[in-house]
Amino acid sequence: MKVKASFLTLASATVSLSKPMARQSTSFVKVDGQSFALDGQPYTVFGYAEKPAFQNSYWVGLNGLTTDEMDVTFKDIFKTGGTTVRTWGFNEVTSASGDYYQLWNGSTPTINYGSTGLGNFDNVVAAAKANNIRLIVTLTNNWSDYGGMDIYASPTTTFYSDPEVIAAFQDYVKVWVERYVEESTIFGWELVNEPRCTGSTSATSGTCTTTTITDWVKTMSGYIKSLDSNHLGWFNWPDSTDFAYDGSQGIDFDANLAIDTIDFGTFHYTWDKETPSAMVWGQEWIENHRKFGVSATQNQTTTYENWYSTVIDGGLTGVLIWQAGSNLTSGPTPNDGFTIYPDTPVYYLEKQYSARLRAKN
Repeated sequence: MKVKASFLTLASATVSLSKPMARQSTSFVKVDGQSFALDGQPYTVFGYAEKPAFQNSYWVGLNGLTTDEMDVTFKDIFKTGGTTVRTWGFNEVTSASGDYYQLWNGSTPTINYGSTGLGNFDNVVAAAKANNIRLIVTLTNNWSDYGGMDIYASPTTTFYSDPEVIAAFQDYVKVWVERYVEESTIFGWELVNEPRCTGSTSATSGTCTTTTITDWVKTMSGYIKSLDSNHLGWFNWPDSTDFAYDGSQGIDFDANLAIDTIDFGTFHYTWDKETPSAMVWGQEWIENHRKFGVSATQNQTTTYENWYSTVIDGGLTGVLIWQAGSNLTSGPTPNDGFTIYPDTPVYYLEKQYSARLRAKN
């Protein structure tokens, strides 16, 4: 099996804080063995998974932010040492309202190229570039949030096997990939957020297996590479307990990572239960794989210290926290209980560990 770079989605990003912000390189990040490289030098992935933007910041392109507010968001991430932000490249709707990327009229989709659609995502890219941040763009969702697979197919398992559904998704993906094929601010394309054989409902075709999803990953990653050889292709492993190991939900991480057109993989882990269990189970999960997040109801600082140390000691290439937050003039950005805002203990902790991870790499 080909060994590739992998990292954990937790919530952070890496950049030297000892020097002024340098102009972003116009080169593309590449895989170098089990690491990432930019212009021949190690590139450390440290940041946030934002539902729509790596740290994780999904909301950055979908919450009606002004360009100034986007700038504040990315500045806050950069100040932690962040280099990379994961964001949503999807919002499927059935009625035009707010920021969205594709409008469905029955079974007919229409791309939104305007100022509330891809035109707005152009602003996200520009704000990220101005703050030396690169973007991992997620192209759809296993869950019904922001439309996701549910808008394409029911049950969602047919999303992976129905030729008409696959063709419709490829049409959508092509628009994104070709629009940004020469844009080095894009770190890579994530095929889907947390894929598996069941989605927001337990409905299933009854025929979804690890082969079903692995074949879909081959098809979609190969399609993207045929359009775009500049950017990295990415697949993630969802967070959970037993099913993430036994393949019962259709995920074989090793098989997916071995696909030639997949450049790297990540794994997710979020926890909102007892902190001791979080640290023990989370440490094992990180050691076996690598995204994570801790609810504010738990001891975030102690748990993140444990997990970050495990990442650094275990040789992971990078880490992203779920999720980044900012205090804007219009109010705080979305808080799902896991959000890390500036000037909090975990925010300052990220600065320490981004520097340590960069030094190790």
